[in-house]
Amino acid sequence: MGGGEQQVKWRPVIVAGLTCAVVVVLVVWLMHARQAGHWLQIHTGTINEPGPYYGFWSGFGSDIEEFGILGAIGAGIYQLVKKYNCHEPGCWRIGQHPAAGGQFLLCYRHHPDYKGRKPTHELIQRLHREHLERQAAILAKLNQVHERLTADQTPADDLPDPGAPASATEASQNHTGS
Repeated sequence: MGGGEQQVKWRPVIVAGLTCAVVVVLVVWLMHARQAGHWLQIHTGTINEPGPYYGFWSGFGSDIEEFGILGAIGAGIYQLVKKYNCHEPGCWRIGQHPAAGGQFLLCYRHHPDYKGRKPTHELIQRLHREHLERQAAILAKLNQVHERLTADQTPADDLPDPGAPASATEASQNHTGS
């Protein structure tokens, strides 16, 4: 941030706006309570029916089960989104970039390599080049270990055959069964 610039904090602005909207709706509702209450009674089916609450349970109230089903679907979608969202606490963005060897999925804003900006072409090339260098270093180290281990072993021609007996006396003992 440069000198003199202030960044607007959106969360308090949104909370204040929603609070004002709720207050306005409540004031309008209270000013027209009789009409609003009558409208609500008509549309939920609690009046103008032969018995008490018959209209509610055969109309609007019968949808309570459907609201439960929609709530279960919403909870399932939330869990699915939660599985794939950024692992930074409080972040709702989709985590597309693995970090810490794939243990975490982070969005571009929270990934340590991206520093809060979307990855540029140059950054992608640099990270790819570093990855290839790490893979080549691992492969070279494995080759060194393999060559050191194979150089220390005796050649396979000098080793006795595990299926053949070690001497002629052992062979004769094996045939006599003693």
